[in-house]
Amino acid sequence: MKRKLSAFILLVLGLLLVNTVSFAQIIDDTTKMLYGPKTVLRFYEQDVLMGRYEAVPIDTSLNNHHNERYWYNDTAFYQHLGNIGTAATPIFFQMPEKIGVRLGKNIFDRYAYDPHKTLYYNTRSPYTHLKYVQGGRGETVFEALHTRNINPNWNFGVAYQILSANQQIGPASRNRQLRDFLDNQSVKIFTHYRSTNEKYDLFFNFTTMKVEQVETGGVDTTLVNGRGRGELEQFEEAPVYLNQALNNEARNNFHLTHIYRLAQENLKVYHTFDFGRQKNEYVDDALPRRLVVPPSYLYPKITLDSIRTRDATNYRELENTFGLTGNNKLSSYKAYVKLRNANIKYSAIQQVPEEELPDTVQAGSVYRDITTDGSFNQVLIGGDIRLFYKELAELTGSAEYQLPGDYRIKGMARLGGAYGSLERVLYSPSRVQRYMLSNHFTWTEDWANIAVNRIGAGLHQKIGKRQYLKLDGRYTDIRRWIYFDKDARPDQLSGNQYFWGASLAHKINFGPLYFDNYLVYTNTDEAKYIRTPDWLVESKLYLQGPLFKNALFVQLGVQGTYMSEYYGYGYMPVIQQFYVQDNFAVQGYPVAEVFLNADIKTVNVFLKMSHINQGLTEPVYFLTPLYPGLRRSFTFGVTWRFFD
Repeated sequence: MKRKLSAFILLVLGLLLVNTVSFAQIIDDTTKMLYGPKTVLRFYEQDVLMGRYEAVPIDTSLNNHHNERYWYNDTAFYQHLGNIGTAATPIFFQMPEKIGVRLGKNIFDRYAYDPHKTLYYNTRSPYTHLKYVQGGRGETVFEALHTRNINPNWNFGVAYQILSANQQIGPASRNRQLRDFLDNQSVKIFTHYRSTNEKYDLFFNFTTMKVEQVETGGVDTTLVNGRGRGELEQFEEAPVYLNQALNNEARNNFHLTHIYRLAQENLKVYHTFDFGRQKNEYVDDALPRRLVVPPSYLYPKITLDSIRTRDATNYRELENTFGLTGNNKLSSYKAYVKLRNANIKYSAIQQVPEEELPDTVQAGSVYRDITTDGSFNQVLIGGDIRLFYKELAELTGSAEYQLPGDYRIKGMARLGGAYGSLERVLYSPSRVQRYMLSNHFTWTEDWANIAVNRIGAGLHQKIGKRQYLKLDGRYTDIRRWIYFDKDARPDQLSGNQYFWGASLAHKINFGPLYFDNYLVYTNTDEAKYIRTPDWLVESKLYLQGPLFKNALFVQLGVQGTYMSEYYGYGYMPVIQQFYVQDNFAVQGYPVAEVFLNADIKTVNVFLKMSHINQGLTEPVYFLTPLYPGLRRSFTFGVTWRFFD
């Protein structure tokens, strides 16, 4: 499948190249200058809703073009399974953005199109971009986006994204017929319409994602001495725990917002409609004939069927938001009511016992579904306010209350580049934390709500013409924290988890030489069940500038990333959750790469050799317990833009 996919992608690129060359031969210089990045403007729905219609040209810069984190829809630091597109969880604690009912299966969120953060466009000509990344270990990223204005007030667009990877560990990693490890395909359709009199705006998008990930369970711990070090040099040949297990996820979302101006920007009414569906399924048709002693950490018990596992959750959510909003030169506000209706269905299979079958039916050939379900109707009220004076000072506040329990409150004050913030969230446990139906895990829990308080402060400041400083600090207090314990079962703490941290981003250049650094320190001495490295450092040193009379713009440099040793979260594929463990320390290990980024008119290209330091200090490094990181690999990528 992957070979056909790569051939398809290369064919599309080739045809577009031929078309571009042919077209370039018949247009004159005036036409060439008419369309470009400055005639393709982008903006967000929330900006228009709050009266900040800030349409800006698309970003064509080379910065971080080579950096894997910037190939996805979320650029934060994540702990994952050692390859692109795999199950992931944030390395640093993130404040919850959603209160009320929610599913709680988020391992593929990083790669999905977010319907609430969709970019919309306003183009003077049809605009297309193609992004293609190919790694030497089978990593593939591809995205094609096309958008155009139907008329001056109406834009339409569509995007298609593919993530795929080869298996790097276990017997399948040596077998070309079995190497497909990940297949993630996403589609986004979006449109924006503004009436001629500019009183009405409509935003709509449809997003869908389908993921199939092969689950290996990780490298057999007997070969890594429980710490990720040891004598294993050819870890791709190491046995793994699972051979036929899969995790499947399918999600789709419809999002619609329309805004009507009753009194110009002073008073607007709006309505937002959201419908989402997410189905997760874990499948293993080759369970062991008997439980090993001690049982595998993946299958601590078998309760429904001894031959195969097919566990699934199907979550649906319908939400309508009705609100008022307005803005002027010194302030903006928003007030709304949300009506949320959700339902969830759990299912698993069980082999029908022989005594319940007719004599004509063979034993072991008939299965039945075991199902449970639930529904939830919730009302939420909330609002935002913002007071500001140009770019010099700002005071913001937001609050949301879910009747009759959950709430979130946040306030922020800024003067110049300095700011301070206070935030409190009281939120319900997810449905996964409350209930599980599985062949291997079952629980029904009635946990108390979780409370999170955070204080933050920082300074974002440009220093002269050559330096930029971004300093942020935060202190977090979590009460009644719910986590997944060493047995991958949910548990709630009676005490508090306190942790604090600071991050520093600094950029400086000396002529064509640039030095970018990002440093994060987190102290979790009083937060035993929050797992994050004490130190994370990412540094980049590169030369940047034009060549060949400005026909080519290049960046040539080296980048290194280091995280200190810590007991990272383990991964439990059966329930699609990361859990707290104390048996496997993810070693402190630097990963270095050299890169070349180049901008040639409408084409951005990068070449890089990743993990160039492989084998210099340790034979294997791990990103998640039992899951090694990628070995040394040559990777190239291209982003191609068409403005006509």
